[in-house]
Amino acid sequence: MVSVAEAVGSSLVRQGVDHVFGVVGSGNFHVTNAMRAAGAVFVPARHEAGAATMADAYARMSGSLAAVSVHQGPGLTNAMTGITEAAKSRTPLVVVAAEATQPTSNFYVDQEALARAIGAVPVRVESAASAVAATVRACAEAHRRHTVLLNLPLDVQGLDLQGLDVQGLDVQGLEAEGGEVSRSTAPVFGSPAPREPEPAGVERLAAALARSQRAVFVAGRGARGTCCRDALERLGSACGALLATSAVAKGMFNGNDWNLDVSGGFASPVAAELIRGADLIVGWGCALNMWTMRHGKLIGAGATVVQVDDDEAALGLHRDIAFGVLGDVRLVAEAVAHELDAHDRGAQSDAYTGDAGDGSSSAQLDRRVGYRTPEVRALLVAGLRWRDVAYDDESTADRIDPRTLSIALDDLLPAERVVAVDSGNFMGYPSMFWSVPDEQGFCFTQAYQSIGLGLATAIGAALAQPSRLPVAALGDGGALMSIEELETVVRLGLPMVVVVYDDEAYGAEVHHFAGSGADLSTVRFPPVDIAALARGFGFDAVLVRRPSDLEAVGTWLAGPRDRPLLVDAKVTSAHGSWWLEEAFGH
Repeated sequence: MVSVAEAVGSSLVRQGVDHVFGVVGSGNFHVTNAMRAAGAVFVPARHEAGAATMADAYARMSGSLAAVSVHQGPGLTNAMTGITEAAKSRTPLVVVAAEATQPTSNFYVDQEALARAIGAVPVRVESAASAVAATVRACAEAHRRHTVLLNLPLDVQGLDLQGLDVQGLDVQGLEAEGGEVSRSTAPVFGSPAPREPEPAGVERLAAALARSQRAVFVAGRGARGTCCRDALERLGSACGALLATSAVAKGMFNGNDWNLDVSGGFASPVAAELIRGADLIVGWGCALNMWTMRHGKLIGAGATVVQVDDDEAALGLHRDIAFGVLGDVRLVAEAVAHELDAHDRGAQSDAYTGDAGDGSSSAQLDRRVGYRTPEVRALLVAGLRWRDVAYDDESTADRIDPRTLSIALDDLLPAERVVAVDSGNFMGYPSMFWSVPDEQGFCFTQAYQSIGLGLATAIGAALAQPSRLPVAALGDGGALMSIEELETVVRLGLPMVVVVYDDEAYGAEVHHFAGSGADLSTVRFPPVDIAALARGFGFDAVLVRRPSDLEAVGTWLAGPRDRPLLVDAKVTSAHGSWWLEEAFGH
């Protein structure tokens, strides 16, 4: 006998799920064990919200399909914040949720409606006959960069499979050989073929780049990866463009002489100045939203704005654009580069024969310098990094300036790191002052802007990038909200560094409402010895009030690292973060 739960679990692994994260209850016990038996690694979390975010981060950093396994009802609702983050980020993730279908059950909620409410794709296993078909359909949707909720009703899980009808695959445009398959012969579907670019859009973008003197590329989530990076760097060289990223793609252009690092609220003054000076801004797999463009303040007067994306709905969603180019980022970049090459060959031929046409041939040949001038290069060398921007150190006898803390930690921590940053007033300091080796070294689960996801993000990222030191940056609010997952870090034996920027408050709210005369006691808290709490979970811990206290971090890094380390940093809080002040002002 093969039960529905067993068939679903083994089919998920066959479709590419190699890690499953979750909290096991009676409703998801059998399907979780089936995934383990089929070869997937099961990572038990202490809370479903943590499990969902671990899976989200693992999928982002590994490129693999991941799964979350939760109990019916409260198991799913506990996980909803993490699932919402994944859905908004278009993470390829399958949430396997037991489901109570009887309205009289205490566990009953409309799970399909929950999925639709947050932008996830609901799929239900309706019967034994369609169990494998539904599972394959769920994975195929996930491979299309969707977060999928696969509902597994309690009254279906134990049914025996005799023959498996795959007609359900047809509604998704998928095909299988024959009318029936067993769980061992179910078709396997990976990522869909990349979307071919529209020729008219390619020609229009190539023409815009040919006219531009100061182009800036902004690569986002949809451009992460070596193939896209190489194509964009080649195109950038061909047209003299400067290269920037959104926060989620930080590190993508590391090592390139014309890298501006992050565009948006985290952009350094030099980067912001150069982006504002662009006459053409091209978003590559990037929404160009209010964060990435500072509510439009990084778009200079008269600048042309273009978006490239393989999702038509994304084009112009967050701001007005001159035009959009529909297609895969890498394919569009390669096609535009080819178009520019053809343009240059024509210009060179005209210049050689003395036929300048409209008199612009010489200008076109010189244009390839674009924004990559010696003056711009000097600006980047002298002051691109935030740590090169002068500031007044506001450290006191018992509080350390978060900028001073961040710079010192950046110097101490090894270069091969994977950084996860929680949300909150502090979040710009590690994001701006800490370096990462590449885009796979920075995991930013902040599409939903929830605090409390950073620690779980670091766990998922650590499992996906085991050769790098995992570093979690948290505020005290987010740390205490997710503190149960410290036990998960210890249990998994992860050599993690957790840095808590502790201002004893929900700092964003404190600074936002500070001038209103409102009572701020609702967002301020008494001191907490977070280091002591961490030791209780099995961490080594360091209390940091001044730079000299960080010597203990160096000692830990030089040692065996057989226990994870928590740095409880008591930071100054005289000022709010300007990046959030700007956001709250709109």
